[in-house]
Amino acid sequence: MTVRIAPSLLSADFARLADEIGDVQRAGADLLHLDIMDGVFVPNLTFGPLVVARIAPVTDLPLDAHLMVRDPDPLIGPLAEAGVARLAVHVETCVHLHRTLTSIRQAGMSPGLTLNPATAVTTLAEAVAWSDFVLVMSVNPGFGGQRFIPESLDKIRRVRQLVGPDLDIAVDGGVDPDNAGALVEHGATTLIAGSSVFGRSDRSAAVTELRTRALAGA
Repeated sequence: MTVRIAPSLLSADFARLADEIGDVQRAGADLLHLDIMDGVFVPNLTFGPLVVARIAPVTDLPLDAHLMVRDPDPLIGPLAEAGVARLAVHVETCVHLHRTLTSIRQAGMSPGLTLNPATAVTTLAEAVAWSDFVLVMSVNPGFGGQRFIPESLDKIRRVRQLVGPDLDIAVDGGVDPDNAGALVEHGATTLIAGSSVFGRSDRSAAVTELRTRALAGA
């Protein structure tokens, strides 16, 4: 079984962003996770396509973007042009979810569906056919460094039952070596980790430990 590790740039030192990105790439990360927030859908404001376009040339890691915004559609084209490979949108924000997911794919990116902690798994049922992955939020989105919501494990299990054995399930929020094995055991295949990677001085050891503990639950 393959488990991918995606360090979340939200927890990096933005004063030395290129160095931080290079550090996790050398450490063996599989993806680079980008949290794009608008200060409306979530109580924080991060960065947009202009910054992403500056990030793309300094890494070989696929850019895995998560749109935490009230209106995702206007950002699809600019993020594709900026170099994003995967783009996840929230089912809670998309009025015309089929159109949004189709637009993401037509722009050359892999579309994904995101669920907030209190959003029912059943909301995926009609849209998962147009998605390449599901992102389960195991904290309330908006800030890094939050504590993992334990009930997320059962939610991941139910998502896996719904989507079948092959679709990628990513998990974001409070992911660390202590819960990595359980996350994979319940069906996760991509672990998004912020402070448990960027919060450690030895990023190689951090990524290796996450992957080792995750695979122990496979």
